[in-house]
Amino acid sequence: MKKLIAAALVSLMFGAQAHAMDGADLLLKVDRNLQPESFEMYRKLVNIEPDGSRKEFVLYTVKKGADKVAALFLDPPSEKGRATLRLGDNMWLYMPEVGKPIRITSLQSVTGGIFNNADILRLDFHVEYDVAKMTEEADATVLDLKAKTGEVAYDRLLMRVDKKALVPTTIEAYAASGMLIKTLRYSDVKDLGDGVKRPAKVATDSPLYKGYVSEMLTARVKPRDLPDEVFTLNALPRIDELRK
Repeated sequence: MKKLIAAALVSLMFGAQAHAMDGADLLLKVDRNLQPESFEMYRKLVNIEPDGSRKEFVLYTVKKGADKVAALFLDPPSEKGRATLRLGDNMWLYMPEVGKPIRITSLQSVTGGIFNNADILRLDFHVEYDVAKMTEEADATVLDLKAKTGEVAYDRLLMRVDKKALVPTTIEAYAASGMLIKTLRYSDVKDLGDGVKRPAKVATDSPLYKGYVSEMLTARVKPRDLPDEVFTLNALPRIDELRK
């Protein structure tokens, strides 16, 4: 009888420890599973129109810490050399033909698809959102996320997290009015080059753009330390040098 009681207590203790990963801890774990804190990666963005036509972009992206992200367009040739920079809530687009960066907003899209600039130059979720509520389901934990400020692209996210992989399966993004803006669907979990298995594909659709789909395909992720000077307006024309 004592052994049974002891076993039950041990079970309860470990169960409590598992549950002790509160919403904030889980969201931080999800962020690290999705991407290292500082890294470089290659992605392809694909916009698919209702008639099946496709437009593809290849981007080289670097990120440092909580609030610095830059991306360089490698393809198509018409976009090659363009670069974007995000510092916190501020974003810029550099176009070689213009010769200087111009301000852009989080809700605009430099690729013209359903992914907006905040999606393409995404910060860690825990930087922009607080966990308002956490709900347990059979195979997933649902995190109800509330934007920390009014500068964030979405007022609220409903994120379903796979309990085993600890990565999102779907994220519903809502406006402050409660309107569903888009749904992001994560799939194809695999090692992208740094030993951590993470989703290689994110697809999104929106009730605001019926019949349109955008996909983000990640080919490689590599942790990398970068100097702060990389993430400056003056450095935007030279981001390609990081690849050499």
